[in-house]
Amino acid sequence: MAGLATSFGSGAMTNSIEEISDSKVLFVIGSNPTEAHPIIGAKMKQALSKGAKLVVVDPRKTKMAELADVWLRVRPGTDVLLANGLAHIILKNGWEDQEFIDNRTEGFEEFRRHLEKFTPKVVSNVTGIPEEQLLEAARIYATAEGAQIFYTLGITEHVNGTDNVMCLANLAMLTGNVGKENSGVNPLRGQNNVQGACDMGALPNVYPGYQNVKDPAIKAKFEIAWQVTLDDKPGFMIPDMFKAAIDKSIRGMYILGEDPVLTDADANHIRAGLEAFDFLVVQELFLSETAKLADVILPGASFAEKTGTFTNTERRVQMVNQAIQPIGNSKTDEEIICELAKRMGAGDLFEYKNSAEIMSEIASLTPQYAGITHARLGNKGLLWPVPSADHPGTKFLHQGKFTRGKGCFQSIEHTPPAEMPNEAFPLLLSTGRKLEHYNVMSQNSAALDSYSPEELAELNPLDAEKLHISDGERVKVSSRRGVLETKVKVTDRVPPGIFFMTLHYKESPTNVLTNGAYDKVTKTYEYKVCGVKVEKI
Repeated sequence: MAGLATSFGSGAMTNSIEEISDSKVLFVIGSNPTEAHPIIGAKMKQALSKGAKLVVVDPRKTKMAELADVWLRVRPGTDVLLANGLAHIILKNGWEDQEFIDNRTEGFEEFRRHLEKFTPKVVSNVTGIPEEQLLEAARIYATAEGAQIFYTLGITEHVNGTDNVMCLANLAMLTGNVGKENSGVNPLRGQNNVQGACDMGALPNVYPGYQNVKDPAIKAKFEIAWQVTLDDKPGFMIPDMFKAAIDKSIRGMYILGEDPVLTDADANHIRAGLEAFDFLVVQELFLSETAKLADVILPGASFAEKTGTFTNTERRVQMVNQAIQPIGNSKTDEEIICELAKRMGAGDLFEYKNSAEIMSEIASLTPQYAGITHARLGNKGLLWPVPSADHPGTKFLHQGKFTRGKGCFQSIEHTPPAEMPNEAFPLLLSTGRKLEHYNVMSQNSAALDSYSPEELAELNPLDAEKLHISDGERVKVSSRRGVLETKVKVTDRVPPGIFFMTLHYKESPTNVLTNGAYDKVTKTYEYKVCGVKVEKI
């Protein structure tokens, strides 16, 4: 979220999902929507059936890449160079929207000078993309009546993920493709309530509504509402937490609905951090790999057992209504958290009649949610910002002006990945998802697990031939941090030199291999690039 927040003033998806099917140009980068976001992938296919143009940037030959008018098979970790190169081409051909630049942005002249060195030849040499493809992709995107950029973890899960996002924002501002219907920059969230969790302040530096913890006026507002004295220092991000666990700066942790043993990079380091805690509490539906390390497990309730809201990737706040009572000894999140707070001395502050009353408190403190009540959400929900009780919600952001006032061009230099293949670890590991599973919990579904029961890592035929590995064979995969075994699928979906794995299977825990290096701003791990060695067993 930090990249778009810097450039636009808001880190959220600029447009609604319903706009996708009427888009003229789709620029999909670092995203595999037909597998990771299949509803959005279906909307994109609807747009293509109406004649939309599609540009896909991905090292792998995904389903979307096969449908693309232009497929840019980029080398992992070179997205900044690619975006700057496209911007260079747009300016050289006079395809920029000068009126939008003059009226709606700042920092353009410095940005223009910065782009001079990113010639097609330079960019092609580093990214591996032919110059003619760079030109055609820039032409399609810049000359369209309207164009939308879609990105996911293939952009953000790098040591320069925030830089990558700001470069995409630059492209949108350069061409005027933001602040109007069917035109914008759209991060597709990795989980179903990531947007909602961040909206509610599940970040170490903001209160609900992205209100800065360092702002004295904001701090005072929440102190009055919550009747406590608040700390104005930002908290730890995930890598900081596990470092602090090992050096004993943090002695305990409470984890809700997360399985960092499987999902966080450099999993052996994560496990060491969890084992170093004096006290670990895990609130979960299943006995996850992380829950197995806990001192106390609190049995949580699923979506079907509670009433509340989810906020999805397009900023849509949606009702979830309880269908059944919590099973066995499990309780809803609300009940567990409020009970804990009361036992810690919170008294009446955590007395709520129902979740609707909690939403009323949210609305009173969070400007984007000010006009939201459970009664208003109905069956379709509302897209924030909803600033008042009679506001219909906001289909697309930044109409007329950006949240920060003027959009800000950022002059970004290329930062290489923290770790590349070498002689000892000659293949580049990149990670992602597949259609049949969702993160690490869907293996608990007998139907899904029977349909897709094990990891099938992807290996290019040329690499398979060199290593004397056959399709379907089990192999040993090692990195500087860990080792595992997996079956392989020999396929040209990956180019020579790249080895692809998903994160879904505890039997082949991919993140024992991945690198714990992270983005300098968000501290998101670099899941997309590290060196590995693949050996025949």
